[in-house]
Amino acid sequence: MVFSSLFFLYLFLPILLIAYFVFKNTTYRNWILIFFSFAFYAWGEPVWIILLLLASIIGYLFALGIEKYRGTWLAKAQFIAAIAVNIGILGFFKYAGFLVDNINSFLPFNIPHPEVTLPIGISFFTFEIICYLTDVYKGTIKAPRSPKKLLLYVSFFPHLVAGPIIRYSDIQHQIDNPKVTMAGFSEGITRFMIGLGKKVIIANLLGESVSQLLNPSSGSSSVLGIWFGISLFALQIYFDFSGYSDMAIGLGKMFGFNLRENFNYPYISKSAGDFWRRWNMSLGGFFRDYVYIPLGGNRKFYLRNLFVVWFLTGFWHGASWNFIIWGLYFGLLIYLERLFIGKLLEKSPSFVAHVYSTLAMLVGWVWFYFTDLKSAIKALLTMFGLYHREWYTLELQIYFKENLLLFLVAIIASTPLMKWMFARLAESNPKLGVGLNGLGIPVLNISILIIATILLIGSTYNPFLYYRF
Repeated sequence: MVFSSLFFLYLFLPILLIAYFVFKNTTYRNWILIFFSFAFYAWGEPVWIILLLLASIIGYLFALGIEKYRGTWLAKAQFIAAIAVNIGILGFFKYAGFLVDNINSFLPFNIPHPEVTLPIGISFFTFEIICYLTDVYKGTIKAPRSPKKLLLYVSFFPHLVAGPIIRYSDIQHQIDNPKVTMAGFSEGITRFMIGLGKKVIIANLLGESVSQLLNPSSGSSSVLGIWFGISLFALQIYFDFSGYSDMAIGLGKMFGFNLRENFNYPYISKSAGDFWRRWNMSLGGFFRDYVYIPLGGNRKFYLRNLFVVWFLTGFWHGASWNFIIWGLYFGLLIYLERLFIGKLLEKSPSFVAHVYSTLAMLVGWVWFYFTDLKSAIKALLTMFGLYHREWYTLELQIYFKENLLLFLVAIIASTPLMKWMFARLAESNPKLGVGLNGLGIPVLNISILIIATILLIGSTYNPFLYYRF
């Protein structure tokens, strides 16, 4: 199930809200959230709720053992075992086929390829359980005695299948005392609708053209065709993923939970490092706090730590060499920026840094979009006039004219400009304020819902790109 589906918008969410607010007791409300979260997860493949439940129970029991034997070798042994089990589960479902294929390329015989389906969201909830176990082991948090609390933390449907990655410490007090207010509920609706608009009105429309422009057999394949196509994809994946995060955060607010922010206008960045401080911030925070710093951070073996993190960042996104190259590519850029590029950018005009960051990001997205190395390399060679030497085609001109307005709107919407304009408008006219008594926000929310509904009725293209990770 996806947030941007008619079933979710007009049936699942209304029934859940009614069931949730019928009760005043927090315990009942939490059980309702758990039940509906498992129903949400089971909508695609019901069998995987067993895995979700098993992973949660394993995390719960190991955390209790770590708590019980804190300060002894038994606590450390259980912590290591718990991390190994979780990584083993993720590795089996996500990477077994990739490892077997690569091993087979060196062997005179073939090991049977495991036919394993990737459970949706396994990368996200596995990392959250690892966060939880690590924090319990370090003593940052105490393991709750009630399994209900951990079940809700892991399964809470707004962040379950595509993040943001949250930590138990973020919501442990909210589980016991969620802050449900009319103002917060109103803010949650608005945040959800903004995310819905990003996803359905912008990302989906961009995606329809991306698949044509970046099709190797398409007549639009040319130097400018690849540049334009990958630019559209960069905007598509931003509005797709940030739209999902907005909807997740908005849904959390409706139920009295504050989830982590996950994006901060990454396309206004001035370097690769700045881009990654703004993009998928919860994932970056995970690798920083649970991998990079424990390995030594900037204090010792800095270069090793940096490339381990960026190898894992790429590998986390998918069991494919293109994702590994994509991660290492950004790791190399960040290293070079710390070495000398950063100093040059500081001395340069601001627009130079923006151009550098944009070009670096677009080249990186080529590795992300094309899932096989040959296609990625061919696209990169074409971008720089080394494969298809034709600069543009008649088909590209047609696509450019059809998508120019959407392209410009998407660029503007990916910056803080619209947020600033709405703030100034609200200041100059209180009737357009953000409160429940304001007229502008309700009209905006209803308009987005109507337009999104019309587009969803008439379209078959509605995937969330990060569901596959």
